[in-house]
Amino acid sequence: MSYSEFSIDTVETILGITIVETVGIFADIPPVESSDFLAQTLKKYLPLALAIGTEKARSELILMPILVELKELLQNQISLFSGREFNVSPEKGLTGFCDFLISKSSEQIIIKAPVIALVEAKNDNIQSGLGQCIA
Repeated sequence: MSYSEFSIDTVETILGITIVETVGIFADIPPVESSDFLAQTLKKYLPLALAIGTEKARSELILMPILVELKELLQNQISLFSGREFNVSPEKGLTGFCDFLISKSSEQIIIKAPVIALVEAKNDNIQSGLGQCIA
């Protein structure tokens, strides 16, 4: 089994995770102003990414510029990895490649704990990737 084979149901069953939906959990967090560079990049590349219509195009043209901006906003206090293998627990099926992975470590060469976010590009159905990201 790999991350991509997890659904929300299998995450709950196999990993014993209970999913709690909380509305407004981030409501008190103030918005962050994005740079003019990011705004112009997305304005230019978003139509192209949508026209190409693949996960790879969305990853490269939409997600990567946003994640690089996040890294800069946080003054490189996080590390950002793309397309890296991330085998945590083969016996639980927690193996595979992640589109993007963010670690709270500033070290960029190797993935170090704690991993704080996984980002997956999906074509149309965001729910198809939720189990994968939760796992």
